[in-house]
Amino acid sequence: MLRSVKSLIGYKIGATDGPMGKVDSFLFDDSAWIIRYLVVDTGGWLPGRQVLISPVSLERPVTKVRMMPVNLTREQVENSPDIDTDKPISRQAEIELHKHYDWTPYWIGGGFDAPIIQPSSEEKKQAAVAAMEKADSHLRSTQEVTGYRIHATDGDIGHVEDFVLEDESWGLRYLVVDTKNWLPGRSVLISPQWIEQISWPDSKVWTDLSSEQIKDSPRYDPSAPVNQEYETRLYDYYGRPKDWE
Repeated sequence: MLRSVKSLIGYKIGATDGPMGKVDSFLFDDSAWIIRYLVVDTGGWLPGRQVLISPVSLERPVTKVRMMPVNLTREQVENSPDIDTDKPISRQAEIELHKHYDWTPYWIGGGFDAPIIQPSSEEKKQAAVAAMEKADSHLRSTQEVTGYRIHATDGDIGHVEDFVLEDESWGLRYLVVDTKNWLPGRSVLISPQWIEQISWPDSKVWTDLSSEQIKDSPRYDPSAPVNQEYETRLYDYYGRPKDWE
């Protein structure tokens, strides 16, 4: 099911033995456009502390009460490595976190849509794992990227307002672009596949679409579900191959 990222902010997180906080934001892998962690504000339980939870620990969300159960205990979470979520998160910090929870690291084949290492020998496998563990982390906050300007092939056309994710794979399927400075009251969707470049220092996203194309694209209504009928119209409009066919 496709969901707005903003609609999930504030969801309660329930451990196996009680409440543990609320969703504050999400961290995604900017090389794969996949959510790697939920940033959970623990509120009065662990005052002043935010913790990271991998989607692999999530059970099915209970939409009616805005809650996401996790298969973790409060003690596990309380004893997890203390990570400053306001600063860039190193791969070493991720390694410690995955060891604590016994999660299979996504960078060596665990998690959702992770790169799978398939070397021909155990020695090569260990070398590949070591190299990936030394690699830089590619984590970005959805909260941080919200507000980034969108640059079409012929000029600015809006800014990132939200994201749409697929809650089975936790992949970010679309960026929601607010074009109200150019097209009053109108929001549209852009796939990460149509992005050419991102300048993190300049908070800017370049797309391979023209402002005219974006202006006339199917309107996005956040109150309506993004279903396959809408996606088909969107991809047909842009003349792009449908990745679900």
